[in-house]
Amino acid sequence: MEKIKGALVVGALRLVAALPWPAVQRLGAALGWLLWKLPNRSREVVRINLAKCFPELGAAEREALVGRTLGEVGKSFAESACIWLWPAPRTLQYVREVEGLEVFQAALASGKGVVTITSHLGNWEILGSYLSSLCNPILFYRPPKLQAVDELLQKQRVQMGNRVAPSTKEGILGVIKEVRRGGVVGIPADPEPGEGSGVFVPFCAVQALSSKFVPGMLAGHKAVGVFLHAVRLEDGSGFRVIFEAAPEEMYSKDPEVGVAAMSRVVESYVRRWPSQYMWSMKRFKKRPPGEPRWY
Repeated sequence: MEKIKGALVVGALRLVAALPWPAVQRLGAALGWLLWKLPNRSREVVRINLAKCFPELGAAEREALVGRTLGEVGKSFAESACIWLWPAPRTLQYVREVEGLEVFQAALASGKGVVTITSHLGNWEILGSYLSSLCNPILFYRPPKLQAVDELLQKQRVQMGNRVAPSTKEGILGVIKEVRRGGVVGIPADPEPGEGSGVFVPFCAVQALSSKFVPGMLAGHKAVGVFLHAVRLEDGSGFRVIFEAAPEEMYSKDPEVGVAAMSRVVESYVRRWPSQYMWSMKRFKKRPPGEPRWY
């Protein structure tokens, strides 16, 4: 059964990737509209997350944001099919604007390992190709459940000559060794970690369990941190890639200080582009002691 599911998913991805970019955008928006209008778990997760994280919004304003968010989720799914299956040079033509590239160039010139940090905002999949056009990084990722999809992504994500590391013990050790050797790694900041691997820090008006992994690699300036995001342009023509230096607090040897600083940076992007964040992700499954579960 798993092989059949995997084959169906890969087939659907190939069909989407056969479309021209404007059609991909329209298809993604249509998928998002259906997610908004039809009962489904993703819509409920978005509603719960936005109600908790944006309590200042009125009910009508928040529901409108739910609709925009699911539209962006649909676009991310459709775009990712193209990014996973197209040759990298074709994907890279949709990086229309780049901001702060000098920040990354300075990090490379430092001679230290460089940790590029992203989040589930805009389309993070295109960042692998773009970063790999600048250097030879190791990209950290969480393997999908379907083996056929995992095999496809492993193949496509290394087409620029870069490497990938799954979120396993071996993958984590590989990333740490690469940073110590002075290499470049790419890591998402916002997947919820195990309770022993994170601390609760503020994020969009709530406490969120956040990983100590990235600040731990930066602590004491052992490596250089650079935030990297790809936000969707309003006209749907592509993306703006933004580099930003990690704030000084992220180099603190106090894990809570470093993690809180990382969370503030991610929140700053989320508040600028709230509909482009993956609010359908169960980001807040673990709650502080005494607080009820959300989902």
